[in-house]
Amino acid sequence: MDKGDLLIDFFSSEFKTQAHAIYAKLREQHPIYPITMPNGKTAWVVTRYDDVIKVLKDQRFLRDSTKFHSAKNRDIAPSLERRVLLTNMLSSDPPDHTRLRSIVQKAFTPRIVAELHGRIQKVADAQIDRVLEQGEMDVIQDFAIPISIHVICETLGIWDKDHKLFREWSQTFNEASNDPEKMELLRSTTLAYVSYMKEQFEFRKRNPQKDLLTELVQVKDGDGLTEDELYSMVFLLLSAGHETTVNMIGNGVLALLENPQQLSLLRTKPALMDTALEELLRYYSPAEVGTNRYAAEDISFYEVTIKKGDIVLAVLASANRDERKFPYPDQLDITRKPNHHIAFGYGIHYCIGAPVARLEGKIVFPTLLKRLSNIQLQEKIEKLEWNNTFIMRGLRSLPVSFL
Repeated sequence: MDKGDLLIDFFSSEFKTQAHAIYAKLREQHPIYPITMPNGKTAWVVTRYDDVIKVLKDQRFLRDSTKFHSAKNRDIAPSLERRVLLTNMLSSDPPDHTRLRSIVQKAFTPRIVAELHGRIQKVADAQIDRVLEQGEMDVIQDFAIPISIHVICETLGIWDKDHKLFREWSQTFNEASNDPEKMELLRSTTLAYVSYMKEQFEFRKRNPQKDLLTELVQVKDGDGLTEDELYSMVFLLLSAGHETTVNMIGNGVLALLENPQQLSLLRTKPALMDTALEELLRYYSPAEVGTNRYAAEDISFYEVTIKKGDIVLAVLASANRDERKFPYPDQLDITRKPNHHIAFGYGIHYCIGAPVARLEGKIVFPTLLKRLSNIQLQEKIEKLEWNNTFIMRGLRSLPVSFL
C-alpha cells in the first residue's frame, strides 16, 4: 500500500494532540492503514464507522491471541502477568467469552446499578466539598479518579482503606503492560495484586459478604471459574471500569469548557443531560481504540489482504467522528439525535459496565455544573497533556478554577 505522505507514529507522545486530524485523513485516503506494533507485528488500523462495526461484529476477527501461537510457544507456560491480565472475557472468544460474561453480568443488573445512585452522588458531593473553599482543583486527580475508583471498589467489595492501592495497581497495569522497559514493575505489581486478592478471596470463603467478590468466589467453588480467570476477572473490572470512567469525566469536562455555548445551553436546560452525555462520549471517546482483534484467516479488506494472525485495530474515536455517519462530526452538539456512537464498543464485547458509566455521567456532570457555577480552565488547551496510551484517551490533569 502506498502511504503517500502519511507516515504516522501512533505510539509517539505527540500523537494524541493530532489524532482527530490524522484520522480524518486516514478515513479519506487510507481507510485501512498498515503499521508495525512495538513488538514488531503487523497491524491494520481501521478508521471508518461502517468498517469499524464490521470488524467488531465479524467472528473472523478473534480476541484470543493464543490461537495464533506456534506449537513451540503453546508448550511454554504463560507468565503470571499474562495469565492475570488476559484470562478474562475481554480476551476470549465464545464459548469461553459467553460463560465468563454471564457470570459478571450479575453485577450489572438494572436493580444493582440503580442502587449505586445514592453512593455516586454522595462521593461526588464529598469531593467537591473538599476543594470548594480552595476555588480550584484538578478534575482528574481531585474528582474523576476518587469517584471512579470508589464506585468500582465498592461494587467489588474492596475496603475503603485499600482504594488508593487499587488505583496505583490500575495505573501500573495500564502503563506497563505494553512497555518492554517496565516488565519488572509489571511483574512485581502482579505479584502484589495476586497476594492481596488471594487473602480477599479466602476471607470471603469464611465470611461471605454482599459484594461481587463473594459472588465470584462462590462461582469459583462451583467450578465456574479457574484460578487464573478469577484473578483476571477482577483485574478487568478494576482496570476497564476505572480508567474509562476517569477518561469519560475528564474528557467530558474538557469538551464543555472548550465549547462555552454548549456548556451554557446545558446549564439553562439540564433536561438535555441524556443527549449531552451521549455527545460527550462521542466527541472524546474514553477508549480510543478497540482491543486487538486477530484475523482467523486471510481476509480481503478494500484492496489489501489481512493475513491470518495479523492484528486489526478498530479505532472507535475515528468512527465516532466519521462524516459519513455524523453531520458536522467535529462540532460538539449536546442536542444531537440520533447519536449512534460506539464509545462503549459494539457486538459481543460491548462494554458490560456501560450502564454504570452512564449513571455516573448523569450524576457527576450535573453536580459539577450546579455546584461550580463559574468553572473555567486554568491552563491553555494546547498545553494540556494526554496520557500516552494508545488504547485509551484521557488527560493527565485538567486544572480548573471556580471562584
